[in-house]
Amino acid sequence: MSRPKKIRFVCQEPFISKFYPEGINDADEVILTIEGYEAIRLVDFEGMDQEKAAEAMNISRPTLSRILSQARSAIAEAIVLGKTLRIEGGNYELCPLRGCRYRKRHRFRGGRN
Repeated sequence: MSRPKKIRFVCQEPFISKFYPEGINDADEVILTIEGYEAIRLVDFEGMDQEKAAEAMNISRPTLSRILSQARSAIAEAIVLGKTLRIEGGNYELCPLRGCRYRKRHRFRGGRN
């Protein structure tokens, strides 16, 4: 019997949940999980090292590395093959800390904060 998965903490859900190729309405879809989105946000966008990002998500560094690899693969597949990228699902909870220290550095400058 496998061990139950630890809940992954996510400081913010994505503001936009679907990206699709211009002019194509019925493209095949690739799913990027919310925790994959969070891993990409922390490591690639925020510039956090993997150890700190794993701590922020309440997971081990090898687990973060695996999530990052899967997320980057999904993004690459969507871009290279012209597929719709949908961000949804996964095994996560919003960060229990109000005013999470990991979300203060960059904020969406569009409508929602």
